[in-house]
Amino acid sequence: MTSRERVLTTLACQQADRVPIDYFANEDIDRRLKAHFRLAPDDGEGLMQALQVDFRGVSAPYIGPKLHADIPERGVTVDNWGIHRLWIEHASGGYWDFCDFPLQEATEEQVAAWPLPSPDDFDYAAVRAQCQQYAGYAVFAGNAGLPDVINGNGMLRTMEQTLVDLLTDDPAGLLLTRRRFELQYEILRRTLEAARGAIDFVWMGEDLGTQIGPTISPELYRRQLRPLHQQIVDLARAHRLPTMIHCCGSSSWAFEDFIAVGIKAVDTLQPEAVNMSPAYLKAHFGGRLAFHGCISTAGPVAYGTVAETVADCRQKLETMMPGGGYCFSPTHQLQDNSPTENVVAMYATAREYGRY
Repeated sequence: MTSRERVLTTLACQQADRVPIDYFANEDIDRRLKAHFRLAPDDGEGLMQALQVDFRGVSAPYIGPKLHADIPERGVTVDNWGIHRLWIEHASGGYWDFCDFPLQEATEEQVAAWPLPSPDDFDYAAVRAQCQQYAGYAVFAGNAGLPDVINGNGMLRTMEQTLVDLLTDDPAGLLLTRRRFELQYEILRRTLEAARGAIDFVWMGEDLGTQIGPTISPELYRRQLRPLHQQIVDLARAHRLPTMIHCCGSSSWAFEDFIAVGIKAVDTLQPEAVNMSPAYLKAHFGGRLAFHGCISTAGPVAYGTVAETVADCRQKLETMMPGGGYCFSPTHQLQDNSPTENVVAMYATAREYGRY
């Protein structure tokens, strides 16, 4: 099968020739893997091919003006949504942390005036060229941040205020949700139109679980977030495309809602979270949802030996593969504390033991 055929067969909960493979990693892992495979530092596509990754994402590049100024004296970068980030170094690398939360105490009027990108300021013509470049692979539009209300609003208003907004129907918080969603929806709509049938599925996201249970109640999800998710799925359906949702933590409580909305696959699948073990997911949702993830970035690949990494990956494959419907992927980006040899072994295991 081609990568495209393999992924679409799997998203339909059917058995392909092998499990599709996906890859996410922090910059240091990426650098080390390229060195391991003797690739140039900028050869991202070469690395994807070396790992036999079946997925490729496309998007319309932003070509508009910078809407929010950085704060160089504090080392803070500010993106075009107004989100503030500060680089935090640690022993094995570093990460961008969210800070300042400029709309935390904003009024409805201030949220209405907050500069956000215009859908007109993206180069949709580039989408078609990207699709042609990735012909044969499973091409997706969207990402884990679409619409990602809890995280996306939380980066501007804090997580606590965002949850309060959803619970109390705070006008400022709901307006921010509506403004962000309408922009994201229109950008996605234009991206799908520009691709002219060359995109294979839509990727969306909403983190709904902690490690031990739901972040919000099912009732609150159905009132505030499910209608937005339905709109994205309906847009994908209009283009005859399946939809996959990224959802962190203990989130299987929402999977029946996902099925009712029309979502075809769930990404992340943190196996250490409550009711998220591969056996539990396969028993309760196998054949009704496809799965993408399960290889914990906080498990043996980070803290174990090569042998332990191989054993963990084999166990996940043996549980999730029967009947099809499983894509091999890390639960999140592979972290800097993961030894290179473990990551190499992880993908070698998928290639060797992921065939039907």
